[in-house]
Order: sequence, then structure tokens, then C-alpha cells
Amino acid sequence: MTIHKEGYKIVAIGFTGLIIAGLMVYWFLHADYRISWPLYMLLMGIGLFLLFFFRKPNRAFHVDPKAIISPADGKIVIIEKVVEQEYLKEHRIQVSVFMSVFNVHVNWFPVSGRIEYARHHNGHFHVAWHPKSSEQNERTTVVINQGGKKILFRQIAGLIARRIVSYAKVGKEVPQCGQAGFIKFGSRVDLLLPLNSKIAVKKGQKVKGGQTVIAYLAD
Repeated sequence: MTIHKEGYKIVAIGFTGLIIAGLMVYWFLHADYRISWPLYMLLMGIGLFLLFFFRKPNRAFHVDPKAIISPADGKIVIIEKVVEQEYLKEHRIQVSVFMSVFNVHVNWFPVSGRIEYARHHNGHFHVAWHPKSSEQNERTTVVINQGGKKILFRQIAGLIARRIVSYAKVGKEVPQCGQAGFIKFGSRVDLLLPLNSKIAVKKGQKVKGGQTVIAYLAD
């Protein structure tokens, strides 16, 4: 397990601040162990959390051209039929994965294919499980064309998350389970799937990005 490249700057700045804070505790409070040691432990905890949050796991990916693989670690919070208004303009099955601050926040492409559409939208920062977050929050929308079958997925910022990174570019061929981006500090990913997809997960189920099968595409 290593640190993801999207965390390099934040981790460097964070650890610089923690070192300065630690030196200040040493200079001004070191003699009072009842105060200094709890502060040392707090600073150490913050540092470990930064490393933990921006971790990039080493995992074996599940590649299957007939399957839609989870693009994120987290918990299934929505499985419902909706009308996709932005690009596809048709009924779809929405499957949403909520990521807490304790989940890995790397995102992966759920299928292989060509990027047909990619767009970033500015917006609000409602809690990620809010019903309107997929329409009103800051988000990116990506559509992958896999031999005529179109899979849409969105990265959605949450109440704390204020930075979405997407690696999708229109016209680019992407591999299933290739890195799709990163969402910083808690959020959600939506999948908008064809109505004839066979859903393989249940609401409340925990899933792993790049490993858990979300659904199977119809022939």
C-alpha cells in the first residue's frame, strides 16, 4: 500500500504543519507532561489519518467484460429506477455507493470502452446521501461506450468533500478497473445502468472498488 499521487501535496503540507505544531508544543509546553503528551498523541493521530485517507491499496482487480465492477469502496445506499436528465435522457437503474472518510477514495472505471462524454459541474455541498446531491452537488459525469452499451457514472462531492479529480477525457479508451479519479474527504459515486442489467448487489451491502460486481450487462 502506498500514498496516492493526489495526496502528495496535502500530506506534505499537513506534515509540515504538524511538525511546526509539535515543535511549538515542545518549546512552550514540554515541561507539563499532562498537556504536552496528549497533544503529541493528537498530532500523531492526525498524521496517521492523513496517510490512511490517501492510501492507494494494492489489490487484485476483477476484470469481466460482461460485468459492471464497483468504481469505489463503500456501501450501497440507492438502487432505484430514475430518469437520467443530463446526457442519456432515458430511464436507467441508479446504483449509488457512499464513501465515508474511512474508505479508500480512489475511483476506478466500472467497464472498459471509449469515453463518450465527460463533464465537471460546479454546485452545492449537500451531504452525499441527500436525494438531490446527484443533481445539485459539485460532480463529474462520465459516459463510457462499450460496443454500443453506454454506462454513466458520476463522482459526487459531499458535505466535507470539496475536490473531485477525474482522469476521463473524451475519446480516450479506458480499461475496466483502470484509475478513473479521486474524491477527497467523503462523497458518493452513482452508476446509471441499462434497465435490462442484472443487479448483483443489495442496498446496505459493502462493496470494494475494482472487485465487487455491481451488475451484469445483458447480451
